[in-house]
Amino acid sequence: MERLIDQLGDPGTLALAGVLVGILFGVTAQKSHFCLRASAVEVAEGEFGPRLAVWLIAFTAALTLVQAFVLFGWLDLSETRAIASTGSLSGAIIGGAMFGVGMVLARGCASRLLVLASCGNLRALVTGLVLTLVAQAAYTGVLSPAREFLSGIWTVSGGAPRDLSKMLGFSPAVYTAIAAIGLISAIAFAFRRKVALTRIVSAAGVGVAVALGWLVTFAIAQASFEVVPVSSITFTGPATDTLMALVTQRNVVLSFGIGLVPGVAIGASGSAIASREWRIERFGLDTPMERYLVGAVLMGFGAMLAGGCAVGAGLSGGSALSMTAWLAVFFMWVGAITTHSLLMRIPVPQHS
Repeated sequence: MERLIDQLGDPGTLALAGVLVGILFGVTAQKSHFCLRASAVEVAEGEFGPRLAVWLIAFTAALTLVQAFVLFGWLDLSETRAIASTGSLSGAIIGGAMFGVGMVLARGCASRLLVLASCGNLRALVTGLVLTLVAQAAYTGVLSPAREFLSGIWTVSGGAPRDLSKMLGFSPAVYTAIAAIGLISAIAFAFRRKVALTRIVSAAGVGVAVALGWLVTFAIAQASFEVVPVSSITFTGPATDTLMALVTQRNVVLSFGIGLVPGVAIGASGSAIASREWRIERFGLDTPMERYLVGAVLMGFGAMLAGGCAVGAGLSGGSALSMTAWLAVFFMWVGAITTHSLLMRIPVPQHS
């Protein structure tokens, strides 16, 4: 790691790590069809099937590995933004619910849209661009006062009040064991639902990518003489950084997130091409653009308010045992299940 930092510098090393982790995530997410929205739809329809199994495997795999890294002393999450900085309970609740509603309307969360766009889905590409622009407006633009107001309604200080591991008081060994039992149960559930072995392995690979994100950024931070933020996979922030860098800057400042987005695109598109699943998809009568755009707006604002997307909060923050991340992903589930349940009651118009 020190040799890499000497040759590439901190930014270059972080970007390289982002590309490699992103490729792994892109390949495994594409092969497993990992998607929180699809899982929530199954639950809303009363079916506990393969999509739910895939999400559970990815989540428990990330949680098991991250807590094992903490147990062995390879990873320290106490100074990460997900734990150490002031969090927002109101943001997690309101933003998480908004994100859940939005991902049902847009038929995919931020990570799923990036994977689909990389596989030729133009609906996902347009929706993802709108999501990214709204997220930037919520972060530093015209929507930032609204985000700051909602975030400030109910806050929690960083450190122990935001750290589930400290709140519950168990050792890392206990969390690792519980997560491992959950992973084994999720895999058994997947086999009962006749999920293909390759899809099960790929679902676990999504969790592995999240854990590696934490591990490699921590390793770089430990080897560097500069202050390097320890983070893992999330998409709303890196997507806005990447887009703004391409639009507003002559020289792109490298980071883990800047490498992550193209890495995922490379991995997902390569996997789709290899499996002959890459194809152009457009908006149609059954996929109205206005519904996707409303979903994109809700997801863009909701992700910035909640402190992360379905992967950033759900897997990365969840595996770090961040209390606000668990709260956010819970309300993503609530928002998604409620929205799909309501949409099921609306009669589908018949086109002649």
